[in-house]
Amino acid sequence: MTQFLQLHFLTSYPPANLNRDDLGRPKTAIMGGRQRLRISSQSLKRAWRTSEFFKLDKNPDGLAAHVGVRTKDMGGRVLSRLLEGGVDEGQAREWAGRIAEVFGKLKKDGLEIEQLAHFSPAEEAAVMALADRLARTKEPPGEDDLNLLTKVETAVDVAMFGRMLAGKTEFNVEAAVQVAHAVTVHETAVEDDFFTAVDDLNTGREDLGAGHMGETEFGAGLFYLYVCVNGDLLREHLKYKPGLAVKAGRALVQAAAMVAPTGKQNSFASRAYASYILAEKGQRQPRSLSVAFLRPVKGEDMLAGAIDRLEETRTKMDQAYGPLAEGYRVMNVHSGVGTLEEIVAFVEAV
Repeated sequence: MTQFLQLHFLTSYPPANLNRDDLGRPKTAIMGGRQRLRISSQSLKRAWRTSEFFKLDKNPDGLAAHVGVRTKDMGGRVLSRLLEGGVDEGQAREWAGRIAEVFGKLKKDGLEIEQLAHFSPAEEAAVMALADRLARTKEPPGEDDLNLLTKVETAVDVAMFGRMLAGKTEFNVEAAVQVAHAVTVHETAVEDDFFTAVDDLNTGREDLGAGHMGETEFGAGLFYLYVCVNGDLLREHLKYKPGLAVKAGRALVQAAAMVAPTGKQNSFASRAYASYILAEKGQRQPRSLSVAFLRPVKGEDMLAGAIDRLEETRTKMDQAYGPLAEGYRVMNVHSGVGTLEEIVAFVEAV
């Protein structure tokens, strides 16, 4: 039976625009017939995997050495490497294009591929080693040289969040970590902030007006976030570096609890830690507890109300379906129960 880890977070953000839509507005969703603020899972995952928690351990077997890079421009990096090695520009572009095509279809008149490709450190090293050899020998790459993708997974972020290569589906990686979009537990409105800026050199003798006027949109709210980890799949992905799975679990919990997306941070300083975390483990089919907030939470003490709703829903689901977890831990800042380190230790034992 598969061992699952489920994580539930409640995090309150002050006025912010952490994750914008195509019009620059905070993302929203209709839930329970009411508008909620939303932070997309893609935004959250990128903030986490690029955070300090995945970079602190710089030992050879640490996380920092096993975090990949996601880019369209590996071909451009190869071209620069070849040119630095003294390869003629026309030849360098041709060889760089052949290497880039391994990872996806090229855009017209360029070396960028059409979709972002996630490279493990081992794959990136193999690409650069090939470029160095071509520069040294001045010979074009053979077919065998272009076997640059690997099914031996050692990149923790690829193992956790998966990889999709449209043209090389045999090298796709199924995500071991599923991340829901975070939504506010209460109804919300997107508000407008009209602002002005003063020209420091304007003495006011001729013009008392602002040097700049603008408008930005924001929202504030208490967000519920659900994360599900397939522990068996994560360990299978990282079986050649078994210690990484434990380290990845620790970094994931720490980042999810303490790292916010970077959108408009200089304007709003909207950094927040989770006020409540529920961690569960077991072999039963996973389930989100978002139904607890289908009816928007109201009142002056929304955090306490949201915690009560979440825990009540969990209890009633257990009554209806039988115990859905074999063990759990709680960190509740509001009541002073539990610590993040206790949650991390619980996760590491899964």
